[in-house]
Amino acid sequence: MNRRDALKNVAILMGTAISASTLAALTGCNSGPKNYTLQTPETRSLVAEICETIIPETSTPGAKAAKVDDFILVMMNDCYDAKAQGIFVDGLKAIDTAADKKYGKTFINLTADQKTELLTEIDKERIAYRDNKDKPKDAGPHYFQIMKELTLLGYFTSEPGATKALRYEKVPGKYEGCIPYNKGDKAWAS
Repeated sequence: MNRRDALKNVAILMGTAISASTLAALTGCNSGPKNYTLQTPETRSLVAEICETIIPETSTPGAKAAKVDDFILVMMNDCYDAKAQGIFVDGLKAIDTAADKKYGKTFINLTADQKTELLTEIDKERIAYRDNKDKPKDAGPHYFQIMKELTLLGYFTSEPGATKALRYEKVPGKYEGCIPYNKGDKAWAS
């Protein structure tokens, strides 16, 4: 099984699809230029807060506990090309600008409810962007598409995500193809 197939399987497990741009970045992790902006403490803090808003701590660890921000920054720096890195960094700036415009504060200084409300609005913008048939073919993905995909991928492939948010058996038994599912059951980690 190659890396692309493995990631598709993880996406199916998570109940989502990974975009072509994310898959393309993940198939050859060595071509990305180093981007210092992605390594600043401010960028790290902002990415951590956005990830924690997407997957907050509940009865299971959140994105911060899974260190999803570290995963995203390594992936962006080591696997994505300069264009995708630019989209991502510009997107982080757009989130802070939107927070300042709406609430008069940076994203990090918003309340949890304000963060959720703002990211919900940005997600609606992402959907409209995705569905826009008139955008140029080489426009690239919406920055929040990249953020969400990498957050989910980083979380559900981390130890806390795979062992606490999903059902996990360290040494699985025999294959049972038809196991009853009860509403509210966790998905299985593979």
